[in-house]
Amino acid sequence: MPHAPQHADVVTAELDSALRGGPFHVALRAAIAARGLPLQRVQHHLSRHGVKVGVTSLSYWQQGARRPQRPESLRAVRALEEILELPEESLIRLLADSADSLSGGQRSASRSYRSLVEASGVLDQLLAELGCPPDGGLHTLAHHERLRIGARRELAGRESHHIVRAHRDGVDRFVAVHHGDRGAVVERMAVHALENCRVGRVRRHGDTGVLAAELLFDTRLRAGDTFLFRYGVEDGTAGVSREYVRGFDSAGGQYALQVCFDAAALPVRCHRFAQASVAAPRSGCQELAMSGRHRSVHLVEPRVRAGFLGIGWDWE
Repeated sequence: MPHAPQHADVVTAELDSALRGGPFHVALRAAIAARGLPLQRVQHHLSRHGVKVGVTSLSYWQQGARRPQRPESLRAVRALEEILELPEESLIRLLADSADSLSGGQRSASRSYRSLVEASGVLDQLLAELGCPPDGGLHTLAHHERLRIGARRELAGRESHHIVRAHRDGVDRFVAVHHGDRGAVVERMAVHALENCRVGRVRRHGDTGVLAAELLFDTRLRAGDTFLFRYGVEDGTAGVSREYVRGFDSAGGQYALQVCFDAAALPVRCHRFAQASVAAPRSGCQELAMSGRHRSVHLVEPRVRAGFLGIGWDWE
């Protein structure tokens, strides 16, 4: 067949061009075409990598109708680079480049899409070092966080109180993740077990300010068992803090966030916000009144949805 080699050359040239200049969906489509894989086979390969993505989602991604945005989706993109025999970071780079160009300078006070994408890859690496699967065997029933902002306007530390239920037998640990503000020094951060747990292995990544720590339970949970534990992270290593954001991979239980300010550093206003994904515009913005006695603001979400919730504050 004289035309087959010529066609293969064209497909390869299109892939090379797309990987160099993007956009992401064109590069993904070209890569899938170059390997000659139907989407059902791509989905099968992803499942063997421990990542669940529907055929419909894959179709939307390669059409540009939707973008991989959640942590699980970003893990899928990294797995696709291996499955489709692409250079490491090639698809992730295009995804970050296009999202940053869409977001422009609208979120200068918060982390960029690129930094969150990079942090997601680092987190996968740290979790792998700890031997922790993406699904830790626990469902969150309630998560209450208390954030402390210090006199230098820095993120001084936070405390987390979890109520969880095991959905398989033998669960005996939880991996806590802390992402410091820009300029944070992870080597100076400390993790403290406060109730019903003890600190195990701790892994740090200095470039992204990400810390992952094992919290070991004093018992092995059976499927259906509930458990309460509490831990804290001492930070105070970065510069001025302006917001705190918590991400959720899927729908879950109650989430409450309280931000407490030092008397020597009180913001002029505070607000809550939500985001469906890191690349989506913020919504649900609502001004929060500060308690004069406790110098704090808070939000409560009775049942979280996949996406992000946070509190931001202005200093002047």
